[in-house]
Amino acid sequence: QVNLVESGGGSVQAGGSLRLSCAGSGDSFSSYSMGWFRQAPGKEREGVAVMGRNGYTSYADSVKGRFTISKDNAKNTLYLQMDSLKPEDTAMYYCAADYVTGRLWAGNGDYWGQGTQVTVSS
Repeated sequence: QVNLVESGGGSVQAGGSLRLSCAGSGDSFSSYSMGWFRQAPGKEREGVAVMGRNGYTSYADSVKGRFTISKDNAKNTLYLQMDSLKPEDTAMYYCAADYVTGRLWAGNGDYWGQGTQVTVSS
């Protein structure tokens, strides 16, 4: 069992940067694969970045090279560093956790945060 709370969202201009945080309580993040997801108005929720328990990372093609997922197990915090933001990155961003990495990419993670809004203006 892990409780997830996202923070760090906000409004930025295109080309700017934000760092999202996902703070956990309960089980250690070291027990889980972790991921970031987003949902824009009128679009389906999509996986953005996932980190397996072994530290292996994968990214959606749309954010590859611009976003970086990382984790601090000592602080039980997951991060998403977002650089070179584009208006199409505007969405509600969620973090999620699951014991199985494949379930995260499938959108079926066991645990989810409440989301943090990211808005990128042109």
